[in-house]
This record gives sequence, structure tokens and C-alpha cells, in this order.
Amino acid sequence: MKGYIHIYCGDGKGKTTAALGLALRASGANKKVLLTRFMKTNSSSELSSLSLQPNITVIPTSKVFGYYYSLSDEEKEHAYDYYSSLLKEACKKAIDENYDLLILDEVTYVYSYHFIDCDYLISFLHTRPEQLEVVLTGKHPAPELLDMADYISDIKKVRHPYDNGVLPREGIEL
Repeated sequence: MKGYIHIYCGDGKGKTTAALGLALRASGANKKVLLTRFMKTNSSSELSSLSLQPNITVIPTSKVFGYYYSLSDEEKEHAYDYYSSLLKEACKKAIDENYDLLILDEVTYVYSYHFIDCDYLISFLHTRPEQLEVVLTGKHPAPELLDMADYISDIKKVRHPYDNGVLPREGIEL
């Protein structure tokens, strides 16, 4: 079966949720799923549920850096090294261990701010095994990523409690 590239983007809630829904569906069909997350800690509630799924592997994130504009040049360099290494680890593992689905959560953010080796990601997407399905999530994907995608879902925020000062709630937003 041919694998396609999905992008779940936009300013609305649900990009990661959509990717994880696909992960659960694939796992239920006895497919191997690999997930890695950029710009997120390991404390999200969904990781507890995913750990119960035998066909889903999560590469843990040991470091989280702040937002691009708040980082010094040295911190940006460290973020680039760390996230590039994480990306390469995930891509290599997906190929070497014959995964069916690779989810790169929030990769469009680290791509847009050059926190990863962008050429490596583009090359990987072009040369990945034919059957490997890949999901990229994040707010503002670069045009070259959009051009490569077979599925693009733009999730739009119409209303969100965050706009009224409500903080993210465990089990709902995190």
C-alpha cells in the first residue's frame, strides 16, 4: 500500500488530536506507528494512553526550548542540534524498523524557524519507503511542505476558552 503525506495545520485546536486519531486507527489495523514530538514535553495526558498501545512507539522528548523570539543565538543553536538529532533518529527508526506510520508532531514549527535540518526533512520525504505514511503537524507549514502533501487539513479556530484567559486543562488541551 502506498504511503501518503498528511499535514494537519492551522490555528485551531485538534492538529495533534487528529494525528493521534490516525495513530489509533492504524494501530487497530495492526500497523506500526512511530511518534515524536517537537516543542512539547512528555507530560501530555495522551502519552499515558499511547503507552498502552502495543503498536505505537513514542520517542520521548528530553528537552524543550522556548519560542524562537525568546531564545539567544546560543539557545537557537542548541535547539537546532537537538531537534535535528531527534528528527534524524525518528526517520532512521521509521525506516530501519519498518514502521507504517510516522507522526512528526509540531514539526512545521521547528521547520519554519530552522530549528531542524530542513534539507534533511525534505530529502527524507522524497526518499522515504513507498509504503511509509507520514503526518506533519503545526500551525504554519512552509509552502514547500504544503506542495509535497497529499492531504492538507487546515484546522481553524473559531472560538476557544483560551481567548478568555482559560488556561489549558489536563485531559482536554494537555
